[in-house]
Amino acid sequence: MYLVVLPLCEGYSFGMSSFIFKNATIVDGSGKASYKASVLVDDGRIIRVDRSCRTATAEQVFDAEGYVLAPGFIDVHRHCDIKPFLDPSFGDAMLRQGITTTIVGNCGISMTPANPDPGIRRQADDYDEPVMGPAFEGISSFPGYVDTLSAMDLPVNMGALIGTGNLRIAVNGFSPEALDDTGLARAHKIMEEAVRKGLHGFSSGLMYLPECHASEDDFKKLLSPIAGSDLVWATHIRGEGDSLVQSIREVVDIAECLDLNLEISHFKSCGMANWRKEIFKAIAIIEEARAAGVRVSCDFYPYDGGSTTLLSMFPPAFAGGGPDAVVKACQDPEGVAALRDALERTYDGWDNYAKSLGWDRVIISSVTDEEDRKFIGLDMVDACVKNGFADPVELAAYLVAKTHGRASIITLSMCQDDIDTVARLPYSIVISDSIYAPTDHPHPRMYGAFPKIIRSYVNERGILGLEEAVHKMTGLPAVKYGIEGRGLVEEGMCADLNLFKPGLFRDWATYTDPAAFASGLEMCMIAGKVAVRSDAIVCRDGGRLLLRS
Repeated sequence: MYLVVLPLCEGYSFGMSSFIFKNATIVDGSGKASYKASVLVDDGRIIRVDRSCRTATAEQVFDAEGYVLAPGFIDVHRHCDIKPFLDPSFGDAMLRQGITTTIVGNCGISMTPANPDPGIRRQADDYDEPVMGPAFEGISSFPGYVDTLSAMDLPVNMGALIGTGNLRIAVNGFSPEALDDTGLARAHKIMEEAVRKGLHGFSSGLMYLPECHASEDDFKKLLSPIAGSDLVWATHIRGEGDSLVQSIREVVDIAECLDLNLEISHFKSCGMANWRKEIFKAIAIIEEARAAGVRVSCDFYPYDGGSTTLLSMFPPAFAGGGPDAVVKACQDPEGVAALRDALERTYDGWDNYAKSLGWDRVIISSVTDEEDRKFIGLDMVDACVKNGFADPVELAAYLVAKTHGRASIITLSMCQDDIDTVARLPYSIVISDSIYAPTDHPHPRMYGAFPKIIRSYVNERGILGLEEAVHKMTGLPAVKYGIEGRGLVEEGMCADLNLFKPGLFRDWATYTDPAAFASGLEMCMIAGKVAVRSDAIVCRDGGRLLLRS
């Protein structure tokens, strides 16, 4: 071992095992005040955090004066389940914004388990494509998923949930009927097998097929095997607009009944009539439950628009026959008329965004055919006017039929005041909720969610302090999801680290230019291996599959 002292701006060789970050400002991920220290990294771990900033011996020494050294960011809600098998560069958008660990399998949607019937599996693959991207057919079980990923070089660390939507499909297809005793037994066997294999928990998507047909009691029966455990139950609630309050009450009641470790996914209030009021009612339910000992927290992404499948705009009553039946109905004038009629109504327990939000706030973000790319980036009203459709319902039917249900959308559904309210909650976690529909016009959160927190929520508007913001992106999600050895700058922890100047680290992705990388990340390190240096990817194999013990 030898000492080399290099300023950060000079070049150096990669792959050495020991580093010292000298005179850094440590934002350690705990939420506590920052401090100056030198940090020694060796063999992938943080060996020493020395507040005296003394010079020590290492193979590389970086003068980090003026830089923040923070834990690698943890994105517990991303939909890149399939991407490792199809795209070696899928991690670039994460690494460039300092994300070193992600959790997949959210919103009730996961790559496994899969139904053995080829027809049902094809329907599920089509239904999931706007969220996870094109299917990869080689894996059908969670143990198979784990074994295959464990043998791969990964650009970031990955942990996984199983979606209870895919679990229901694996057992009972897209049937709206509740699982009978035999179906529950099969589902519980799959769940128990996955728990033994090291998953971090389960997710649900109460607004998606087929879970939108399930009752509160159905979820209590399905989730009973994890009652009282520390495994996460992350859920996309049934409604985030007019039915927000009752939807929050539903999942809190389930969590209280079973003593679940509940995470409310992308907590928000949608629809203009609900802005600046319903979020406070929902928070009151959460905080009353927390005070009573219910383990409930939430997460949010720092944008006023969400992204999902176009099919999610269709009422469950219209979609009751499953994706194939919806596609067939959209090809028939009578079916389109029935859809138009269904979208003129309001529903108890399901949010009709066509009415509460309006089609002019729904942007088309992905299609499947080259001839339909003209729609991408246009809102549904503008797309109708420019392309001769009678109304947005006719266009929606056309897109669902043409793409076989695989079109995705961006919904401009929130107001900044409500987002800021959620951001300030001491138990809210930052996520991206990035979806991987095959498009060059994704939601900007894929490329910019985490540095946007630093730029907008910390530097420009002062919604959060830097220490609090970093805590929401590191230590807080690590504890919630049981991600061991990560999330803190602390002796003995894995050396997943980010080095940046807060005034320079920022996002560039917007709704009009969404695929723009962040900038200002001086270094991103995973397990002591440099992955990003001066905004350039230098390594894509530092990550690994994380399993819960």
